[in-house]
Amino acid sequence: MKETDQLDTAFAALASPTRRAILARLAQGEATVNALAEPFNMSLPAVSKHIRVLENAGLITRRRNAQFRPCTLNAQPLETVANWTDQYRHIWDTRFDLMGSILKNMKEIKR
Repeated sequence: MKETDQLDTAFAALASPTRRAILARLAQGEATVNALAEPFNMSLPAVSKHIRVLENAGLITRRRNAQFRPCTLNAQPLETVANWTDQYRHIWDTRFDLMGSILKNMKEIKR
């Protein structure tokens, strides 16, 4: 898969707060679909659809363990997203530095 395709798929998968919550849970360790579904007020098939989206994006993998199919986080696509966003870090840093200077000046004026 090309990096641009991987980025598109990863961003589409990350667009859902439910899927981000599933990834956050999997960051703690592998879990079954039933365990991942517990905190959500939705049907098991709906959670399974979210898991399929994450799996298709390469963000999770599932393996077979007897009758269970535990899900595991795959961080590589997240690294691709992080690397892509990192190219804009200098913009954020500059703006945060400017905001820090403005706040410091405002604080000094109040004194």
